[in-house]
Amino acid sequence: MLLARLAQVSRDVGATSARTRKVALLAELFRETEPQDAPVVVTYLAGRLPQGRIGVGWSVLRDRVAPAAEPLLTVRAVDSALTSLAAVSGTGARATRARLVGELFGAATEEEQRFLRGLLSGEVRQGALDALAVEGLAGATATPPQAVRRAVMLAGSLPDVAGALLSDGPGALDAFRLTVGRPVLPMLAGSAPSAGAAVDRLGGPCAVEEKLDGIRVQVHRDGDTVRVFTRTLDEITDRLPELVSLVLELPGERFILDGEVLALGADGRPRSFQETAGRVGSRADVASAARSVPLSPVFFDALAVDGRELLDLPLERRHEELARLVPAAARVRRTVVDPGPDGGSPARAAAQAFLTAALDRGQEGVVVKALSAPYSAGRRGASWLKVKPVHTLDLVVLAAEWGHGRRTGKLSNLHLGARRPDGTFAMLGKTFKGLTDEMLAWQTAHLSGIAVSDDGFVVTVRPETVVEVAFDGLQRSSRYPAGVTLRFARVVRYREDKSADQADTVESVLAVAGTPAGRGPEA
Repeated sequence: MLLARLAQVSRDVGATSARTRKVALLAELFRETEPQDAPVVVTYLAGRLPQGRIGVGWSVLRDRVAPAAEPLLTVRAVDSALTSLAAVSGTGARATRARLVGELFGAATEEEQRFLRGLLSGEVRQGALDALAVEGLAGATATPPQAVRRAVMLAGSLPDVAGALLSDGPGALDAFRLTVGRPVLPMLAGSAPSAGAAVDRLGGPCAVEEKLDGIRVQVHRDGDTVRVFTRTLDEITDRLPELVSLVLELPGERFILDGEVLALGADGRPRSFQETAGRVGSRADVASAARSVPLSPVFFDALAVDGRELLDLPLERRHEELARLVPAAARVRRTVVDPGPDGGSPARAAAQAFLTAALDRGQEGVVVKALSAPYSAGRRGASWLKVKPVHTLDLVVLAAEWGHGRRTGKLSNLHLGARRPDGTFAMLGKTFKGLTDEMLAWQTAHLSGIAVSDDGFVVTVRPETVVEVAFDGLQRSSRYPAGVTLRFARVVRYREDKSADQADTVESVLAVAGTPAGRGPEA
């Protein structure tokens, strides 16, 4: 397949807001896709690279290369070029990457260059997410969408399913089964503004569980073999020897458990997320790391036990199997509430009380789960609802980046800063999330009017515009001058009623990092 065709569909999908039209465009594209191209095509459409991070930043992408006159570049050729880029390391790596990027862009038309630049910079956000791709694949192959969705869930890989489906047709999906040792995508939670609202929305008996500030893990045991996977399905077994030892002591021989690991202090409260993440990410001297920062598992679901698949069972039954297998000390703390026919006031009050207690114990919040719900792996369903405090800061816009795809011609990614004592600003991070079309239009006009420089990628502006930003917490980072960056920042609104000298200070931001959970204030 020519890259030009993929770039065209990416642009067209980004230009329409109608879900049915997006799916139709994707289905048409998949009918034209050769099976061997399918894994790369679906990955590019989602704005990802099969190679992961390849070390190409804006310092390389800002160099302009004359475009090719005719579209001759294939998806397979691009994938090969990016594989070569990902392998570059050592002395002279930057120059080598710049040369390879120049060669790739020189073979691309102007439209293809725009798509590649967005893909490599992480700016491809045209809405062709995995859920839409699943429906497009179903339409292209006359397969029920739920069958494709389940295969992706069990395979843990949309690219693998796409390749098999386009190669062998609907019958290929029978090969994707829940298998101990092969990870599946985790079930995800939606959001609710309060514990009471979550109970009301579920409308029936539900469990209120602590929302842990740790790393999601999926644990597979087959006899004496234990394998541990992250929520992105990366294997980290060799980094968690204490978890492997604990799992081998459980009474079952063959099972799959879902949970989290986190570092606890001497008082039993969670240590900072950064410590947990640093420990899980460390590959050097694992034994020493395990002694200095031991991790404790907390399991909250069972996907398979003793060769029996549990995915389609209600949570109530799955928890019974979990309780039979895992001692209380390693299970999530929870309470069960039932709104009943009286309107649910006692249930709402009980859920709120549990949330308050969870926050007091240093947890992030709660997840409210319908007891009747199956495990919908890989989906952010309506039967799990997370509730946690919302933290906001008023920050100053320091710069903005020109957008790509649907946001071409608009100033998109905002550079955010907090006030220093001397009146200057320390950058805390970037975000493009939460911006509506109206916000994009307004900020493009407004920020262009206060710009002090524009290198074609980043527009630096006078630091005078205040924006309210919601975030999940702070993460230590040496990349930013204050030593921290915002986690999952998203724009709430512009504060035209505030001047820059009324924005939050670096001191107030750092105070957030000093709260008990290490991730944000509890109120």
